[in-house]
Amino acid sequence: MSGKAYGYVRVSTKGQKEDRQLIAMREFGIPPERIMVEKQSGKDFERPVYLRLIQSLKRGDILVVKSIDRLGRNYDEILEQWGCLTKEKRIAIVVLDMPLLDTREDRDLTGILVADIVLQLLSYVAQTERDFLRQRQAEGIAAAKERGVRFGRTRIPMPAAFEGLAEDWRHGRITAVQAGRELGISRTTFKNRAEEWCLSNGFGKGRV
Repeated sequence: MSGKAYGYVRVSTKGQKEDRQLIAMREFGIPPERIMVEKQSGKDFERPVYLRLIQSLKRGDILVVKSIDRLGRNYDEILEQWGCLTKEKRIAIVVLDMPLLDTREDRDLTGILVADIVLQLLSYVAQTERDFLRQRQAEGIAAAKERGVRFGRTRIPMPAAFEGLAEDWRHGRITAVQAGRELGISRTTFKNRAEEWCLSNGFGKGRV
């Protein structure tokens, strides 16, 4: 190996233990002073330990992680990091849980090509799963709506005076601001509900 190997260990919460990742790093042969540990959620990528490590790595160095998800919160981010590190900074990556994901210089061109293909395949599978989940959710919502299930925020019930004020608003005897103030609701809420009331009563939409 032409460069130095550095290990990056991350746990999402303070309650999680990093022991297994640390053991894997030591077994790979990384000295303790070159193993960086971060205890922070991966929901965003503002991880100071990771960013400092990446900035300090030099061409030919090796970044070792136990699993591919240590590089990002989803495969879009993982692909971005992979490309930045291997193509732009010329840093090798080793994923201990997936031996095919290894881009060290002592591997032949076929091995590096296989690593890129495997990562692209993982990204495709992850995206397909996300699309399938969204489709299932949409189908479930549509089926629920057919059964009469309502979604969204609960509609504010209108006071008894609403219909009279809606009629007055329709004929221009009162403004939406005045009506909303009397009912204790916003102008927009009153106007939207008044227009719905007009349509449901066959008056057309809005004022006459």
